[in-house]
Amino acid sequence: MSSNLGFAHFWQQADLVIHAVAIALLLMSVLSWALIVTRFFGQLRFNRAMDRAFPAFWNAPDLDAALAAIDREDRTGVFAGLARASAQAAEAHRQHAAQGIGAGVSISEFVTRALRNHIVHAQAGIESGLTVLASIGSTAPFVGLLGTVWGIYHALVGLAGATTVVLDKVAGPVGEALIMTAAGLFVAIPAVLAYNALTRANRLVLAQLDGFAHDLHAYHTTGVRLAKG
Repeated sequence: MSSNLGFAHFWQQADLVIHAVAIALLLMSVLSWALIVTRFFGQLRFNRAMDRAFPAFWNAPDLDAALAAIDREDRTGVFAGLARASAQAAEAHRQHAAQGIGAGVSISEFVTRALRNHIVHAQAGIESGLTVLASIGSTAPFVGLLGTVWGIYHALVGLAGATTVVLDKVAGPVGEALIMTAAGLFVAIPAVLAYNALTRANRLVLAQLDGFAHDLHAYHTTGVRLAKG
């Protein structure tokens, strides 16, 4: 088999479609790795916040000191924002419960609404990028397969006029075209693994956020914390 077969030879012989597929895979790989690295460091911040923010908040002597402490310890802003949202809702209920259409709404409902709104927005931020990773993981193999099929077709068309076809004339171009399938898998596998790992990590963060919300609700409505954490 000719020694000049390989990726460079395949790239030189490829047409616009193969070049477009390769560039698309490259962009998908860059995007997925950028998201993986960004979310990895973001998860480290969440882990640090869960270890430090809750004790700092609950060990403070009063609410103002607790809010200041959790602001210092929570670099993500998610848990600190939840604490502030609940405190502001409780204060707003005390000041304005008898006014407007909110008259008659209990402090429990007032705080619950504030906590729920914050959790919904926080969840959107926590899960940002996962849809992109899932899309890359599911589509990259098919994009690579498209490049392979087109490359094989392109190679066979080039051999159509030959009167004699030997094995190396077919195996070389076909082997080169399979590079695109390998490239698609190279892009997809890290994206899928990262998506699964981040999804599991996010479930833990959201569980901690939900538990903290229950504790805050109990504190503002009854003055008693339900659980230790």
